[in-house]
Amino acid sequence: MAATDTTRGKDDRAHEFVTPADEAWDAFLELFMRQRPRMMEIQAKYNLKPPPLGMVISKLDEPTPMGKIAEILCLDASTVTWVVDSLEERGLVERQNHPTDRRVRLVALTDEGRRIRDELRTQFAVPPESIASLPAAEQRKLRDILRRALDHEAN
Repeated sequence: MAATDTTRGKDDRAHEFVTPADEAWDAFLELFMRQRPRMMEIQAKYNLKPPPLGMVISKLDEPTPMGKIAEILCLDASTVTWVVDSLEERGLVERQNHPTDRRVRLVALTDEGRRIRDELRTQFAVPPESIASLPAAEQRKLRDILRRALDHEAN
């Protein structure tokens, strides 16, 4: 059974969704994309443009091989090299030798990098008004549904 047609976007074109999952995914993507300017603004406060700079900083908890960073962020290895070079020039990360594999270089946050990572995480954790303004019961339902989807992805 097809879901009800929904109109989205500035051009008011109707998009027919085949399943409720299609419509939910579309709404999720639209909500996420509407937050992109906010995310970019937060990263810009720390001069972390383009976005991969902030992505790397926010994901590092421990010294991580550059190849693993590329895998986690779905970036080309040469892009990761450029990003790490840029972050290193700013004093936010440092390269370290792997303790057991001389071929592998690790990327670790400096004290300043950890400070910025923690601030980024704090600011990114603030939900947008469109979610924060929902009644608490709906927030819990949304949270539970998204957790189930994430658990499904992990398996």
